[in-house]
Amino acid sequence: MIEERTGKKREMQGKNGKKNSQKRDDPYNLVILEKRSSELIACLTGIWRRSVKETHLFLNDQEIRKIEAYVPEALLKVPVLIIAVNAENEPAAFMGADSGRLKMLFIEPEERGKGLGGRLLAYGIEKLGIRELCVNEQNPQAKGFYEHMGFTCYKRTDTDEQGNPYPLLYMRLSERKDVPV
Repeated sequence: MIEERTGKKREMQGKNGKKNSQKRDDPYNLVILEKRSSELIACLTGIWRRSVKETHLFLNDQEIRKIEAYVPEALLKVPVLIIAVNAENEPAAFMGADSGRLKMLFIEPEERGKGLGGRLLAYGIEKLGIRELCVNEQNPQAKGFYEHMGFTCYKRTDTDEQGNPYPLLYMRLSERKDVPV
């Protein structure tokens, strides 16, 4: 359960002492994490792995394991880490942000298609000022999702940030006012 991993109860408060938003009919609660236990990091790394296996079909198992070695450190270092906990009080998804840039967004495969990614990103846009992100070109579902959320591509690279042959698309939030959820 989330309170065991963070030492906090489900109705957590954000950095400014405000309770995190939750719609009445929405079974997810968004939680801003300041303390990140090793158990929680392992749980989120598992979400990352399962999500990547479902969405990053261009990566083989060896490549996934290689990248996964860096995930715990990234989860510890990202300045803002928000998790979505489900009705069972278990993490269902997470998002990391830094200085107006989305650094990571991963969702349990069985939780996909329920609006959770849109809710997390809309929260990030509204509350964290997210205006930029980077996505693998070979992940067309993610690219389409970000375009649906109002992002447009402004730059493409032939390799990822580690020099691997995985093209990246750099995207910015367009000037439109509405953010679909």
